[in-house]
Amino acid sequence: MARVLLLPGLACDAELWRDQTPALLAAGHLVHISDAHTRHASLPQMAQALLAQQPGAFIAVGSSMGGMLALELQRQAPERVHGLALLGSSARADTPELLKLRSDAIVLFEQGRMNAVLVPNVPLALHPQAAGHAALVADYLAMMARSGATQLTAQNRAVMARDDQRARLGGIACPVLVVCGEDDLLTPPELSREIAAAVPRSQLLLLPRCGHLLTWEQPAAVNAALLDWLARLPSSG
Repeated sequence: MARVLLLPGLACDAELWRDQTPALLAAGHLVHISDAHTRHASLPQMAQALLAQQPGAFIAVGSSMGGMLALELQRQAPERVHGLALLGSSARADTPELLKLRSDAIVLFEQGRMNAVLVPNVPLALHPQAAGHAALVADYLAMMARSGATQLTAQNRAVMARDDQRARLGGIACPVLVVCGEDDLLTPPELSREIAAAVPRSQLLLLPRCGHLLTWEQPAAVNAALLDWLARLPSSG
């Protein structure tokens, strides 16, 4: 049994883990879904708050921005993070091109024009097969709408300000599971390969016919990977 901390991606909430939470609980794990990304202005502040809130050791499972937060948790308290699962994430800082894209999006968010950003983002967030499922697209847009323009702005700014973590990957001693969709356009597989190649105790899994929203697009595969990996870890208490 492990204490598992689930870290949603940018503008995501507990619904992102709707298929993983019951599977983890059924396997006997203790699960907490973080909302620190909605309450703090930077990744270091989010990590500090979570470390103060969560007792003892835990496994950090993060999707996209949540994976960046997982790396920050491990940086601040390596003795407490007994494992990292990074789903569709990156250890890099934003490129100048990404910084401009996020800055342009923030302008639209602040103007109340969320859909001008979010609707065109659907083909980037989802594999074409998943993007053809109206219910899944509706769920994605509804989750973004629940977050709202203020959170979209704040969380993008937090991601824009993050440090490049690549230089410290080789010093991560805990086991790390890296999972990415083969067709992820937002955090391409090369970013996951880079993490897995640098971390000594890593396992890499690329999911075929899968985009960025892998917990929804391939829930059974994600569940199987997480449960198998967790079963092979020493208990975190």
